[in-house]
Amino acid sequence: MREEEIFEIIVGHLVEVLPEIDPQYVTMQDALRDLGANSVDRVEIVMMTMESLSLDIPLVELSGTHNIQELVELLHARL
Repeated sequence: MREEEIFEIIVGHLVEVLPEIDPQYVTMQDALRDLGANSVDRVEIVMMTMESLSLDIPLVELSGTHNIQELVELLHARL
């Protein structure tokens, strides 16, 4: 799976959790926090994405990501 596909999955879950977000304006450089996702929203988006990718990664390993691109790269490396 390509990183672009993982990005699309994350954006899909982001819009599912925060329907007010317009997906066409979300970029890899955006942080979920900056897009309006609180801590519970962020955990939900990450958990949904890991489930979509059939991954089981401890959340603590993902806590150091600063933007969507870093999250995509980390998830891509675990596939």
